[in-house]
Parts: sequence; structure tokens; C-alpha cells
Amino acid sequence: MKVLDFPLVKITITFILGVIASYYLHFSLSLVIYPFYTFSILFCLSYFLSLKNSKKSLLFGLSVYLFSFILGAFTLLSHTENLQKDNYIHCKTAFEKPQSIVLLLREKLKSNDYSDRYIADIKSISNKKYKGKIIINLQKDSVKNNLIIGNTIKVQTALQHNKSSKNPNQFDYSTYLANKQIYAQIYCQKKDILVSQIIQKDIWYYCAKLHSRIISNLEKSNFSKSEMNVALALILGQQQEISQDIIQDYQYSGATHILSVSGLHVGFIMLFITFILKPIPNTKRGSFIKLTSILISLAGFAIISGLSPSVLRSVVMFSFLAIGNHLRRNGNIYHTLLVSILLILFFEPYFLFDVGFQLSYLALFFILWLQPILKNIYNPKNKLTIYIWEALTVSFAAQIGTLPLCLYYFHQFPGLFFVTNIIILPVLSFIMIAGIIVMIIAVFTSPPLFITVIFEKSIYLLNLMIHAVASIESFVIRDISFNSYYLFTFYLFIISSIVCLKKPNYSKLLFVFSSIVLLQLSFILTKIRTENEKELIVYNEKRNTLISDREGSKIVLYTRDTIFEKNSKNRNLNPYLVGNSIALTKVEEIKNVLYFKKTKILIIDSTGICPPNINPDVLILTQTPKINLDRLLQNNHPKIIIADGSNSNSIQKSWKKSCTKKNIPFHSIQEKGYYKL
Repeated sequence: MKVLDFPLVKITITFILGVIASYYLHFSLSLVIYPFYTFSILFCLSYFLSLKNSKKSLLFGLSVYLFSFILGAFTLLSHTENLQKDNYIHCKTAFEKPQSIVLLLREKLKSNDYSDRYIADIKSISNKKYKGKIIINLQKDSVKNNLIIGNTIKVQTALQHNKSSKNPNQFDYSTYLANKQIYAQIYCQKKDILVSQIIQKDIWYYCAKLHSRIISNLEKSNFSKSEMNVALALILGQQQEISQDIIQDYQYSGATHILSVSGLHVGFIMLFITFILKPIPNTKRGSFIKLTSILISLAGFAIISGLSPSVLRSVVMFSFLAIGNHLRRNGNIYHTLLVSILLILFFEPYFLFDVGFQLSYLALFFILWLQPILKNIYNPKNKLTIYIWEALTVSFAAQIGTLPLCLYYFHQFPGLFFVTNIIILPVLSFIMIAGIIVMIIAVFTSPPLFITVIFEKSIYLLNLMIHAVASIESFVIRDISFNSYYLFTFYLFIISSIVCLKKPNYSKLLFVFSSIVLLQLSFILTKIRTENEKELIVYNEKRNTLISDREGSKIVLYTRDTIFEKNSKNRNLNPYLVGNSIALTKVEEIKNVLYFKKTKILIIDSTGICPPNINPDVLILTQTPKINLDRLLQNNHPKIIIADGSNSNSIQKSWKKSCTKKNIPFHSIQEKGYYKL
């Protein structure tokens, strides 16, 4: 049976399209609610009519797809917390001045150099009930932080909106948090908070307590700190304490996926439990015992790992696979995957925009679809060769399936990913088995020394191999320009090629050539768009002034940093160059007057020199110039005033007041981000 003939496929696709349309077109609840009721009634009527008529009804089919589309849109809106009246985002005073805020700690995040970070639920603001998730940044000091998950704390402070990206093409952290329904942050010190004696003991509290117990028992068995942090990431998905150097090694070697608990880990646990239960006969009762054991084991693993979204996704996905296997529906494994996708998105529609969710399902889908084709290319006889070939084909299938998405999001490609996967799989398999045993023992008591030493040395060996591969940096291709045109056309080419390889015929070959033409058109379209772009950008740079003047693929950078080299990678400029498929042409020292098209731009720096009677269209203030802006505006009448990131905050407040008096727009780059002409 063809996958697309299964009705749930079309229902899932239309549901996903509804979620995407609602997300990008910003549907309002009032716009969706009436069609939702209309299509619900239409669906019910057409269903009852179809019961009387045994033939397939076009009206029923259409009503199903319309209903699933509008259900997707409605599901996303119903899970968007800032649309709810009691969400803290609607308490404007909390963002303007300090309020008494009561919060419940839910999750410990990775700390930075300055703060311990938590996700918390707001309970009330100034004794009024509000709700919503928020990030707390608790400043580090010499006093030990004794906060635990489940603590209710009270703090007198103001909420701060999440900061959006301040430079073009940078990662938008504000949108990332908004997709997790987190719209603000709190910054405070330990002395500012009051901790309630009452602890809310729910599943999150017991998960955190279980983690603490495991870590405490591992520390008692003299487990090396650096290896223990990797072990916690590998087995439990806890990356809070893992060092940045180790994370970078895993990124460069193409093994980042093993640090975040996902389908790989949950799939391994499922195979391990299945192997242990192999002696149980495949009778009706025996199969039920196996299924129950697998589902309980997966649920237990989810609890031990802290019920993180990535683990929950993978557990749901493999639970459905286990149920499908129990019902003897191995041939329809794609349908089982679709059921899990539909169920997950029905309860958490924002997962669709999570990179981990997209990569997990794509990797698994391509392993199931493409790996058998690659495997049949070569049939080795030797067991070792069979193992290496299977590891290679699985790795290549997953990498081919996720490559366009990885290039789109991360703009880099680890060339030695296949080497990494071959050499680490034996060690990783042992680590997973030993790790599960060690973690289970650590739940109750300190693990025996000999098991701890073996486990620790195996992780040390894994890190050593990863570092050896990552150190060959010439194979790590960075700064790859890859836009949405390339993303869709590359996937179209990959899918058409696999379809043609399975059962080649004329129409499928035509599909492949059509996808190649579309791929070439995407390159041509990108080239045309690049050559026709003309823009001047003032960047947000704290101690320097950066202004780029771009005409097509040529870009001139104006800066006060005389040691800035053309080939140097500036973290504020480089994302713009990569995102637009361009390279820096030349670097020049900044001038006081610039012209962009017919716009005259005056730049006043720390010298405060302003040429007389220049009357600019745009006035840019840099390096905190000592000027009387009111007097300057009497003789000059710019259309807008821009203060870049090199100016002090205090003087910008004064400039803003002066601009308000004269009714001239004032753009603070520190506050609003880059400015583009």
C-alpha cells in the first residue's frame, strides 16, 4: 500500500499546513473560531451522509481536510500563551517598574559566567494572579546557591522583554524563547529573593531530586567531574555543566546528536530492552508483556532524564513504533510515525518549529526509507565488514536526510561525520549499556568502584576519539550560505532521486530532472537577488563603529578599527555576509560624510566636529560625542537620528528627549537593533 493512500497522511499534512499558516500569517483567534465551528458542522454532516452512501464522498473528503487544516490553526492559537488574558505579558506595569512577583522554579538551565539560570512559572504579580513561563537570571556570588526545583520564591523587580537579535541574520533568541512560550526574563541577586519554606512536590520536583541523588552518588564514587558531565549528557541529556570545549569538539566531529538525548538514545534503549526480553515467547500474552515492559522502560527513562521536550518527543515516537510492532504493522511504519507526529503536535504544536523535532523525525524517516537502498548496494560476507557497512549506510542515510536542514540552520558541515560514527559506535554502545546500569544503581546507592572506573574510562576514550577527529579542522566546512530556496529545492531533488532509485521509470526520471532544473533556478534566483540588493547598514557594535555599504555582491565596510582585516570574522558582520552569500570587498576608515543613493549621511564621532551648513538626511552619532544636540538641530534638520552601540546609555536618553522635542525619529541601535537604509 502506498504511503500517500493512507488517509492519515493527508490529514497530518493538512493539520501541519494549518499550524504553519497560523504561525507565519499570524491568524487572530476571532478569524479562526468561526471557520472552526463551520468546518466542524460540515464535517459532522458529511460524515453522517457518508454512512448512508457506501461510495467515497468528495464532500466528506474535502470537509475532513478543511477541518484538519483549521484544527491545526486553532491548536496553535490555543497553545499561544500570550493570547490568554491572564498571561503576565499583559501586565504592562510589571515591565515599567519593580513589582512583587511570586514564582515557582520548574527547570535548571545551563549557567553562564555571571548567572545561574532557571525556568519558572509566574504565580502572581503584586498579589494579582498571572501565569506564564519566564527565565530567572540569578547573579552568582560567593554564597552557595541552595535553590531547588519546586521552590516558590518572591522577588521585587521589573520584568524585561527578551532581547531580539541586534544585527542582521543573527540567531533570534527572542523568537526561540517565544516558541517555548517564554516572553520575558528577570535579573536579580540572591539577597533580593525570599524563599518559601513550602516546596511544591510534583513530578518536576521528584525528577530534579532524582537527578541530584544520581549526581551525589556518582560524586561519592569519585567519578571524574568532566567525564561525569559528559555521562549525564549522554544518558540523561543534562548538558548544564558540560564544558564549551567538549561541546565544540562534538560539533566539529559531527557527533553533537549524541550529547542531546533524542531518538538515537531512546531507540537504543528500546533495542536493549527488546534484546533482554527475547527469551519470552511471541505468544499473545508474551507479546503483551514485552510491549508493556518496553513502554514502562521508556516512560521510566523519560522521568529519569527530567521529562525534557526532546526526550518526550522521542519516547512518544518509539512508543508508537513499539505498539505498531506489537500489532504486526511493520509494513506501515511510516503511518505509525505520522500518528506520533500528529499526537505530539496536537498537544505541543510549537514543537514543529523546534530544530530538534525536525531533525529527529527527518533522520528517522530517511534511515527507514533510504538505508535499505544504500545497504543493498554492497553485500559483505565478513561480520566486521557487515557491521562497518551497516554503520556507514545508517550514518549516510541520516546525514543525507538532515543535511539541507543543518546547512540552513547552522551553515557548517563536518566532513568526517562518517569516520566519527564508525569509530564511536562500538564505544557508544558499551557506554549506553554501562551508563544505564550505573545510573540505575546511582538512583539507590553509590555504584561499585570497578563499574565506575570502567564507565569513566570508556567516556574518556570516547572524548579522546571525538577530539582526534575534531582537531582536523580542515574537514569542517564553515560559513556555507544556504537560504530557503536551496532548502526546498535540495529536498525536492533528494526525494525525487530516492523515489527514482527505488523503482526507476520515465516519469520518475522526469521528476528528477525537473528538480534539478528547480535547483538551478534557485541558484539563479539567489544570484539575481544578490546582485540587485543595495543597502547601507549601521551595526550594533559596543566599542567600535561598523557601517557597511553594499551594492550587489560588493560590500565596503567603514570602521574606526584600523586593525580590522578584510578576512577577519566579526561576530556581528559575519552572519550578514553568510546569510546573503556575499564576501567583504574592502575595509575603509570611516568618513564624516557618506552618500547612499540620494541620501546624505553625516557621522559625528567623539571629536564632535560638525561641518557647517551640511543639512544631512541622516545623522549618525558614534563614540559618545560631546555635543549640544538641541543647538545642532537648530541649524540641521535630519529626517532621522541614529545612535550606534558605541555611545553611553545615559547620553542616549538625553538625545532621545531632544529628538522628541523636535519631533525627529530617534533610533537607538542598542535598544532597537541595527538600522538599514
